[in-house]
Amino acid sequence: MKILLLNPNMTAAVTELLHAAGARTASPGTELVALTARRGVPYIATRAEAQIGGAIALEMLAEAGSSFDAAIIAAFGDPGLFGARELFAFPIVGLAEAAMLTACMVGQKFAIVTFANALAPWYAECVAMHGLDARCAGIRTLDGRFRSISDVQAEKEDMLVALAKRAVEEDGADVVILSGAPLAGLAAKVRERIPVPVIDPVAAAVRQAETLAVLKPRKAIAGTFRRPDPKPTRGLPEPLAAVIEHRRSDKGGAT
Repeated sequence: MKILLLNPNMTAAVTELLHAAGARTASPGTELVALTARRGVPYIATRAEAQIGGAIALEMLAEAGSSFDAAIIAAFGDPGLFGARELFAFPIVGLAEAAMLTACMVGQKFAIVTFANALAPWYAECVAMHGLDARCAGIRTLDGRFRSISDVQAEKEDMLVALAKRAVEEDGADVVILSGAPLAGLAAKVRERIPVPVIDPVAAAVRQAETLAVLKPRKAIAGTFRRPDPKPTRGLPEPLAAVIEHRRSDKGGAT
């Protein structure tokens, strides 16, 4: 099984964290191929950056072609996820959706705990996008700055654990999701320090991507996630243009 782990921001060190956390969870025989965006922003934290990251995710999926059994958009707010499911036939998983659905299987209410205030509005809209408002106990964020996006989990570990405990005690969370790609792998390190189950989004996404790859769901030909009709494009990268125009790409992208 071959799964694409797609990081739509430009920080390679975050991609390495994602890959390491995902590889620890992947089944024997699963090949996890990690890609980092070549343009965009160092990390996605706002609605505008999510829009940019979503477009870049579509470009990366098209360029990767159809050689994967499934793909993961490895940014917690799931930028570009629904558009990707329209365009491509292979299963595509988002970190946020995978984490939240997994959390719903082990508790009634989940809390999202993350490292920056700026993420909260986007994450709240992501919860609503997936129809899970009623299952969300709240979103807790840290105040203040951090030194490095790739080292934020080590720098803020104790503060994130304390924040998770507050979500349990004050918000009534049955499950905690440590969210944001830079926190990949942290759940396994701190799980014994938090009194409820702790979900690592990339671990959940890898396992759900494997499940969908085994189930091989057909591509919808009706409903809201059917592939859109072809239309002409201008100025798009060739692989993505080929997908939208329903033609074969001369650069090896998916069609």
